[in-house]
Amino acid sequence: EVQLVESGGDSVQSGGSLKLSCTASGFTFDGSAMGWYRQAPQAPGNECEFVSIILSDGSTHYADFVKGRFIISLDNVTKTVYLQMSNLKPEDTATYYCAADERGWYSEWCDGVGKGMDYWGKGTPVTISS
Repeated sequence: EVQLVESGGDSVQSGGSLKLSCTASGFTFDGSAMGWYRQAPQAPGNECEFVSIILSDGSTHYADFVKGRFIISLDNVTKTVYLQMSNLKPEDTATYYCAADERGWYSEWCDGVGKGMDYWGKGTPVTISS
């Protein structure tokens, strides 16, 4: 059974930091692209945003709105992907979803939670108060 289990979501004040974790199991981790997408609480329908991805060659990509504030990293031993978030802003409030793709593929366009990438977690909520 494929599982992506996220943790680390919390409520913090603006300017604070959080570290999200996502532990993978049940699929071929090596060679997979691992990343994070988010869905704002008032987002219409299934609308979501790309946040960050780490590819099998170690390269990383970030959405412009998180560059310089978020860092994605990977622990191949524990099959865990992390998202260190700093200088958080109220507009970062969202449910953050871990996603994985065994083809090593990703898109910076999110068609909806559960779409595109092969596997998705259930999400972890992040709330930033001003």
